[in-house]
Amino acid sequence: MTHHRLHLRPGMRVGLLGGSFDPAHEGHVHLTKVALRRFALHKVVWLVSPGNPLKARGPAALEARIARAEAIMRDPRVIISDFEAQIGTAYTAETVDVLKAAYPGVHFVWLMGADNLHQLHRWQRWEDIMQSVPVGVLARPGWRQAGLNSRTARKYHHMRLPGRSSFMLADQAAPAWCFVNMPMMQVSSTELRAKGIWQSEN
Repeated sequence: MTHHRLHLRPGMRVGLLGGSFDPAHEGHVHLTKVALRRFALHKVVWLVSPGNPLKARGPAALEARIARAEAIMRDPRVIISDFEAQIGTAYTAETVDVLKAAYPGVHFVWLMGADNLHQLHRWQRWEDIMQSVPVGVLARPGWRQAGLNSRTARKYHHMRLPGRSSFMLADQAAPAWCFVNMPMMQVSSTELRAKGIWQSEN
């Protein structure tokens, strides 16, 4: 799947959910469906990354992760993409730059769990991400306070959109972010790997 097939048109509100999806699971599906509704998005693109620079061990093969993602996320509004592998970017800030240039007029929103907000300041060019696109944060169990007390949340405190206005986020000029609470499944890729999910399926 190439980035030329994202089929995004100007005026669309499009969420971007990046990650290794190693493996994709119902938690990703749930977060995506909540994001579509709460942020009034037309589409969500799952950016299945070649690898996470912050993680020491490499993920399962990209083709296998995409195949599983396509099997578990069955919604015509969701695009599973290997965009980052296609364009050779390793960092979110670079990916956002390329997407914005490739799809002018599309209203992108970077989506993340509150656990990622907590460590966002460790990401390469993290401030550029905040300055480039609105960010939609979805609260996961145990991470609400850590996320809201994070360096990023404190720095951009005055740019926070109230949760009740989440549907307006995609139309805001960056920096803008919104923190949305959601009931979240206690499932993680780490636990699934520990249970041998890949071994049982391959």
